[in-house]
Amino acid sequence: MSNANLFALFQNSYAGKSERPVIIDPDGTVRYSFGDLEEYTARIAALLTELQVGRGDRVVVQVDKSPEMLFLYLACLRKGVIFIPLNTAYTQEEVRYFLSDATPGLLVCDPEKEPALKQVAADVDVAHILTLDSNGTGSLTDAAAVVKPDEAIEEMADEDIAAILYTSGTTGRSKGAMLTHKNLSSNVQALHQVWQWEPGDVLLHALPIFHAHGLFVGCHLALLNGSPMIFLAKFDLDLVLENLPKATVFMGVPTFYTRLLGDPRFTPELAQGMRLFISGSAPLQAETFTEFEQRTGKRILERYGMTEAIMITSNPYENDARVAGTVGMALPGVSVRVVDDEGQMLPAGEVGNLEITGPNVFKGYWKMPEKTAEEFTDDGYFRTGDLATRSEDGRVTIVGRSKDLIISGGYNVYPKEIEAVIDDLAGVKESAVIGVPHNDFGEAVVAIVVRGPDGKISEEDIIDALKGKLARFKQPKKTFFMEELPRNTMGKVQKNELRQIHRDLFAG
Repeated sequence: MSNANLFALFQNSYAGKSERPVIIDPDGTVRYSFGDLEEYTARIAALLTELQVGRGDRVVVQVDKSPEMLFLYLACLRKGVIFIPLNTAYTQEEVRYFLSDATPGLLVCDPEKEPALKQVAADVDVAHILTLDSNGTGSLTDAAAVVKPDEAIEEMADEDIAAILYTSGTTGRSKGAMLTHKNLSSNVQALHQVWQWEPGDVLLHALPIFHAHGLFVGCHLALLNGSPMIFLAKFDLDLVLENLPKATVFMGVPTFYTRLLGDPRFTPELAQGMRLFISGSAPLQAETFTEFEQRTGKRILERYGMTEAIMITSNPYENDARVAGTVGMALPGVSVRVVDDEGQMLPAGEVGNLEITGPNVFKGYWKMPEKTAEEFTDDGYFRTGDLATRSEDGRVTIVGRSKDLIISGGYNVYPKEIEAVIDDLAGVKESAVIGVPHNDFGEAVVAIVVRGPDGKISEEDIIDALKGKLARFKQPKKTFFMEELPRNTMGKVQKNELRQIHRDLFAG
């Protein structure tokens, strides 16, 4: 039986290309070759063994984007260690929850956060803490530099867990989605086929790598194709414009594309050599799609995915076959259906609940068997929580989210989590958190608060109170006060009404 380890798949793909660049700096300097990747990952793998972190153990990582962070992930794959990346915006208290839930053998954090997180790690019995900064330096790389490389690749089965990604929960408790080696390998191979990757492709990588889009789509595809990545620390408009002519593939959230279109330097000539522009993580507005085509002659390829299944659907590769407002057809091996609340299949064009199955669908939620069972149907389909239509030819259009999710700047935000924190503040009787349209972020987080009897708490008080408790992208961009929240006869808060009231807040 062949080794199902995802690292083995990558290694086989870039075999014989050891001198080829894998990481290129924005200034054009080749920082690492595939041969360097092999050595680096083997050294970190040896370090993990030295720390007694092995197959099935967890490593939690909260660091800024760097090639060395990618190498740490690949080293974890090599050793069969479960990789758990965290958003760098998460606060100390949020990290405490993840550590207590995941019980890792190792935490890797930014050197500046180490003093504060050392005590947190000790409180929840994390055996080791190492550091890694945005320049790729820290105690992790120092320790890896002096060990003998371990070139072995752990034998893994399809169902063995490769990574856990935490996604906010509608009940306020984050859930760890367990993604297997088969989930990840099947998905990257399907995308490689559908997006028709070519031997000479170069990826301009401007996404973070602590979530699925940047790591499991961007990096995975480049590694599977043996392609170089022009590695930007973050989306920097000047650097993106400078490097577009050197690349053939670019992936981004809709915000990236609105910012490109807002700059007169983004010309048809600049985009001429690009083979593929891909958008995801949030809905792409039809206006952005149309304006982009008018500016460049190229249509953005929109696709649809989620933490629990990585990529699910994609618009066709052929430029003229991409349709604004739709997320395309199911990927090879993936099955999608639209059903009513009783689980009955709906005719083409009718809005219903989107359900999916396939080799990309996750194994379940870490330590949450009951929650996992709730989210799957009796015949094995995963309930995405999205409302959608499906056309006669299989195109999926997402029309809403039944789980009250807000997607702001490509990040998932669940109102319940924010409401729980606001409601706990002195001077607050209750709150409702909604998402409203925002030209740059797709949706903006807005809080509507009912004050308590003293009636004194202000918007500034709420903002200050949330700073240390919630990641910045979860914090409301605006807070409004009402005497009472609108409710239906059953007492449920009418968030649709609140969205209607505030829908034009960020227009223009």
